[in-house]
Amino acid sequence: MNYLIDGHNLIGKLPGLELSMLDDEQGLIELLNRFGQGSRHRLEVYFDGAPAWQAGVRSFGKVRAHFVSASSSADEAIRIQLARLGKSASNWVVVSSDRSVQAAAHEAHARALSAEDFANQIQARKNPTAGEKETPKDQPLSEAEVNEWLKVFKGHKKK
Repeated sequence: MNYLIDGHNLIGKLPGLELSMLDDEQGLIELLNRFGQGSRHRLEVYFDGAPAWQAGVRSFGKVRAHFVSASSSADEAIRIQLARLGKSASNWVVVSSDRSVQAAAHEAHARALSAEDFANQIQARKNPTAGEKETPKDQPLSEAEVNEWLKVFKGHKKK
C-alpha cells in the first residue's frame, strides 16, 4: 500500500507527539519509518509552513518528506500529487481528517483514511497484541551461548 499523509494532521492524533514540539516532524518521520519497516509501503508525508529556504523534498529511509512552503499548504500539495498520479492514484491511500482532502482523494479514486484511523494502525503495529509476535531484535550472545557454539564448530573441523 502507498500513502500520502497530511503530516501535521496526523501528528495531533499520535500519543507522544504534539504540534508544539520542536522535533514533531522528525518524530513522525521516525514513526513512519518504523511503520513501513519490512514492507513495500511507499510513504510520502506532507508538512506545510516551511520557510522558503527549507521547502523541498527529502528522503528519510522509507519516508519521502515534502516540506511545503508557507505560501501554499500540505492539502494543496496532496491534491496536486493526486492529479499527477492520474489513474495510479487508485493505488494510494490519502491520510487526512480534512474533509476537502478526503474528497479530493475520492475524486482521484484513491482511498481516504482519517488521521485517527491511521494513528490506530501505527499504534497497533507498534504494540502487537498478545497473539502477535514482535519482530525479534538482534541481541548479543551470552558467554554460555558462545561457548556452546564453539563446541559445535570445533566438532566439525575441516578435513
